[in-house]
Amino acid sequence: MFSQTTEYALRAMALLAYYPDQLVPTPTLAEETKVPPTYLAKVLQQLSGADLITGRRGVGGGYKLSKAPEQINMLDVINAVAPIRRITTCPLGLADHGSNLCPLHRRMDSAAKVIIELFEGVTLADLVNQREGSRPLCDKAKAAKLTVSISKK
Repeated sequence: MFSQTTEYALRAMALLAYYPDQLVPTPTLAEETKVPPTYLAKVLQQLSGADLITGRRGVGGGYKLSKAPEQINMLDVINAVAPIRRITTCPLGLADHGSNLCPLHRRMDSAAKVIIELFEGVTLADLVNQREGSRPLCDKAKAAKLTVSISKK
């Protein structure tokens, strides 16, 4: 349902949400999110263009969130790379339809609305602070190892 780019963007942002005030090196981001480095660079560029992350090049460089994880919702991330669009007029361009959508397009628009509302209501903080079930991208041993490697940089 979502593009690979969207999945990669959400993975990167979830990882950055664990370390909101620290620069995470690009190689670490690529390794931990299992995103090919060249593809990740393009995704990070899109996220930076949407002002969701900031980066610094060179030694000690990397990326971090531009706002607190509580201020970034999943829809912000999705819309930065592959926006979800509502259907407001007939996608077939039929003049007699206009904004009076046919049953197919009305249902497709309803589905888009539900998805938008769902992801708009979930912040990065919600993802990484969830207590039950597994945490995104992270187990305790790996989190401790990653924290040590990031703080050394």
